[in-house]
Amino acid sequence: MDLTTENGIIEYARSLPGVVAVTADAAGGAPEVAWGDTFFFHDPDGDSPRRMPFATLVTKDYAGFDTASDLDRPGVFRLNVSVGRRAFEELIGHPPAAHQQHHDTYDYTATDRLLPHPAYAVQAWVCILNPGPATTGLARELLADAHARAARPRA
Repeated sequence: MDLTTENGIIEYARSLPGVVAVTADAAGGAPEVAWGDTFFFHDPDGDSPRRMPFATLVTKDYAGFDTASDLDRPGVFRLNVSVGRRAFEELIGHPPAAHQQHHDTYDYTATDRLLPHPAYAVQAWVCILNPGPATTGLARELLADAHARAARPRA
C-alpha cells in the first residue's frame, strides 16, 4: 500500500486487525472543522464508544488552535500518531513534557520528515506531513506500533 497518499494511509490502517477508520462528516455529527479528517480507532467489534484514536489524518488547519503545519496549502496533509512517552523521546530526542521548551526549533511545515505534533507533542504524538521516500517506512512502523498499543487489553 502506498503510504504517500491519504487513501493509501487509510487503506493501510484499515488493514490492521480491528481498526475502524472514521472520516468526519456532517452525517456523523462531527463538528464542521473536522469534516474530511480521518480518525483511526482499535474497535474489533465496531460497536465501542469512540475513545481516543491511535492516529489521525488531518487535511486542513484548525483556525486558532492548530495552524503551525499550514495544512491549507494545496495537497498537504498530516499523519498524526500517538507513540507513547518512551518512543516519543527516542524518536524526537526530548520527553513530551519538555516539548514546549523545544517547540520553536521545529519547522512544522516541512514535508516527509518526522516531527513532534505541533499541538499534541506533550501527549506524545508525532506527525509526518505528506510521507514520502524518507518516511513511508517509518509511517508504516509508527502506525503498526500505535495500533498494537491500542489493541492491548486494558486493565
